Amino acid sequence: MITVSIIGGTGYTGSELLRILSNHPDVEIKYITSRKMDGVKITKLHPNLKGIKNLDNMTFKNILPEDIDSDFVFCATPHGASMKIVPELYEKGMKIIDLSGDYRFEDIATYEEWYNLEHTGKLDAVYGLPELHREDIKKAKLVANPGCFPTGSILALAPLVKEDLIEDRIIVDSKTGVSGAGVNPSETTHFPNVNENISPYKITTHRHSPEIEKELEKLTNKNIKLSFTPHLAPITRGILTTAHTFLKEDVSREQIIDVYERFYKNEPFVRIFDEGAPTLTGVRGSNFCDIGGFEVDRHGRLVVVSAIDNLVKGASGQAVHNMNLMAGFDETESLLYGGLKP
Repeated sequence: MITVSIIGGTGYTGSELLRILSNHPDVEIKYITSRKMDGVKITKLHPNLKGIKNLDNMTFKNILPEDIDSDFVFCATPHGASMKIVPELYEKGMKIIDLSGDYRFEDIATYEEWYNLEHTGKLDAVYGLPELHREDIKKAKLVANPGCFPTGSILALAPLVKEDLIEDRIIVDSKTGVSGAGVNPSETTHFPNVNENISPYKITTHRHSPEIEKELEKLTNKNIKLSFTPHLAPITRGILTTAHTFLKEDVSREQIIDVYERFYKNEPFVRIFDEGAPTLTGVRGSNFCDIGGFEVDRHGRLVVVSAIDNLVKGASGQAVHNMNLMAGFDETESLLYGGLKP
């Protein structure tokens, strides 16, 4: 049995962490922090969790990081906030899973350029994508949970890059649900602006672009030239990613599928579709990444499609997966369930 605390438990990722961890047989939830909601019952803000374990009796605590004493800490805080919290937890010897972007980059200059924030200093962190870094995650003290777009994009492309089947120019298009923008409403996420509408944003400047590039480049000795464009879709949750790549030579669809099936042979949360393309209804509420499509046009363009739930595989579910690995638990514990369909 381990104790865990969640710093920042009022947002969507915090809520999903509570939902998943409350059903984990080897976890005791110790603290859920919030400055604004101090003393408020957890289930008042998250009524979907009412009646589950002891959450009815728990309240948010306005507690300082130095006063937290648990085995694991999840930082579900905004970019820029985690780096002010994590170092103290790190020095105290606790194991940390940070869901912000603050520790995803080995090169601080890249972070500062794309996030437009001054970093407080580098720590020894492992990028928390289990399909690529499982053994390092097991030994890690600090895991930087991947971004939602990078999760779906990297998993869709990694086998092709690893096997050197495609050119170094890649185009990625992702459609995301409104929950990816966070719990606080804005003009962009206002219902009349989202409903019956699809809006591209940060068309060539999204900060997840270098994160995708750097991870793919670790699989090859070449520089990846990635063009990434996200779109806000009128759905609550999920990310559907379409990756356009260009084959170096003629490869059959069957051979491509075989490459993916071999690459992800022992991965519990990656499902390969040899027919058709995945959909968001297949992964909603689950920790799966579904990958399919694998269509090649007459110009040698290979299209691969992936689908994830942005709040689970793209955030909280992957964070719990990382915790399971770090704690030596069965890595699928409390995560092996199908998507909500319809």
